[in-house]
Amino acid sequence: MKKIKYLVLMMSVLVLASCASPKRGDAEFAPARPMANVGPQQYGDSIYQASSAWLLLEDLRPRHVGDMLTVTLQEKTDAKKSADTETKKATDNSISASNILGSPLTSNGRDILETEIKSTADFSGEGGSLQSNSLTGSVTVTVVEVLANGSLVVQGEKWININQGEEYIRLRGIVRPGDINPDNTISSERVANADIQYSGDGYLDDANKPGWLARFFSSPWMPF
Repeated sequence: MKKIKYLVLMMSVLVLASCASPKRGDAEFAPARPMANVGPQQYGDSIYQASSAWLLLEDLRPRHVGDMLTVTLQEKTDAKKSADTETKKATDNSISASNILGSPLTSNGRDILETEIKSTADFSGEGGSLQSNSLTGSVTVTVVEVLANGSLVVQGEKWININQGEEYIRLRGIVRPGDINPDNTISSERVANADIQYSGDGYLDDANKPGWLARFFSSPWMPF
């Protein structure tokens, strides 16, 4: 009975974990709205109005909460690891027959006190790992916080509906205003503490995943 309860509990955990996929419209990645900028009072007969003024020489790169920024995804990782181990050990011990009162101790003509021990151990191991990932594209994010040193905390997401499934890109990190290009773009390689998620949801994504029972038998919780 305990084994059955344990199996049901593990299956429930795997089912709940599979249901925790991100959904569109998550409040955590909602775009930040700019704070209200209450300027000095303007009179109707004034030529200059702050609400409609165009500053031709103003730097348009983001620096306030709610400003937008386009991040160009240029992620590429290559990892390679190999290991080769070989050990050998040989032991050879022998004990000559001892004499008792000047005569060897024998049985059926054989020295029973003569001993010889030999052991040999060989081990050879080899392992290798190769992994390569690449992600290109772009996603527009918004500034959600301005740090004391002027760095910008940005986050955003992009959802694409393709046939029977959805794909999404999520990004969160910290950028330095000086690294932003004049066209209001920045490479993902210059995003500090970058958290980039790229995945999908829907029938096509489900078809590429094993069922919950197969995941259970492949999980570390499987005792066999």
